[in-house]
Amino acid sequence: MEFSMNTLTLFSTIPLGNEGFGFNGNILETNIINLSVVISVVVSFGGEALRSLLETRRQTIIKNFADATQRAAEARDKLAKGMAEILQAKIKGSEIRQQIVSVLEKERLMSSEQLKTETSRLQTLKQEILRFQEQKAKLKVSNQIVKLAVQQVEKKIKKRLTPRLHDSVNNFNIVLLRNM
Repeated sequence: MEFSMNTLTLFSTIPLGNEGFGFNGNILETNIINLSVVISVVVSFGGEALRSLLETRRQTIIKNFADATQRAAEARDKLAKGMAEILQAKIKGSEIRQQIVSVLEKERLMSSEQLKTETSRLQTLKQEILRFQEQKAKLKVSNQIVKLAVQQVEKKIKKRLTPRLHDSVNNFNIVLLRNM
């Protein structure tokens, strides 16, 4: 800013009306005029280049910002999808856990019911075996009693058996057989 003020001060000291356009022999004044012309040309053309450069930079920054915004949106979408997948996996895991608990409970109930059924069947089988053994023992005892009775009867019969009694028993048996 100080430079531009000095330049204006220099231009105000230059005589415009008396001398007109002509040869200026003062080198210092000529150099300042030339320098101010060059600076104004550089500023006007350089300003355009600087504006163009700044506009390009601004467009690049805007583009980078838009790209970053788009990447952020994509990242948010991916994060949302990932969170949804995690939530879905948690729900699926919970369902599987519930199914496992349900299956295990059913298996436990089936095993308990099967145990009761088997216990009942074994109790029934035990009772049947006990009845069978009891009947077998009764049959054995009754067979032994019958055998003993038959042996005692044989002994008595042999002691008392006479040929005449023998014939009468045989005849009785023959009559019984004919009547059948």
